[in-house]
Amino acid sequence: MENEHRIADQDELRTVYRMPSQMVIDKVIDHIDDGAAGFIGQSPFAVISTAGPGRCDASPRGGPPGFIRVLDRQHLAWGDLTGNNRLDSIGNILEQSEIGLVFMVPGVEETLRLWGSATLVRDGAILDACAIDDRRPKTAVVVTVHECYIQCGAALRRSGMWDVATWPAAGTRPSGAAILKAHIGTDESVEAIETGLADYYDNYIWEPGG
Repeated sequence: MENEHRIADQDELRTVYRMPSQMVIDKVIDHIDDGAAGFIGQSPFAVISTAGPGRCDASPRGGPPGFIRVLDRQHLAWGDLTGNNRLDSIGNILEQSEIGLVFMVPGVEETLRLWGSATLVRDGAILDACAIDDRRPKTAVVVTVHECYIQCGAALRRSGMWDVATWPAAGTRPSGAAILKAHIGTDESVEAIETGLADYYDNYIWEPGG
């Protein structure tokens, strides 16, 4: 979209936004300290951001708290579980290693942000470390951490994410099955799609990807 009022460069951007405080600059560390490791150890959900030639991707990852393993102060890893086999994220990693992660802990308004470089591995010791309930993955993503810092809770406070009173009432929430039906243009009913999704969620989501 063309717009003569668009901001064109960093110098112009700083005419609108003040410089960050010294605390915001100083909070960034280059490793996983004890506090960050504890946060990751209680996090059942993260969003990972990757980019490849001509595309970028933000993808959710979930599991039991600590499913993303802290290997040491510089590295973390997680096993790839079954998905849609588009391989958007791990495909991007093979092309461009930079990766961003945002960790969430239910009830905690602050999030933990990491930036680093990622590799896809089949190392036996790492696969063992990433196993969930004896389910050993076929591949794992290992991230070498470059930056780690806590993010203030403004976004989650504004969203009311953890406040049940703000959640849409049953019957008014978006239907993933209905959206999927419209996107793929199928004649299959929403109810049939919901049944198929429920079967997948109940019986297959913990299988290793591949």
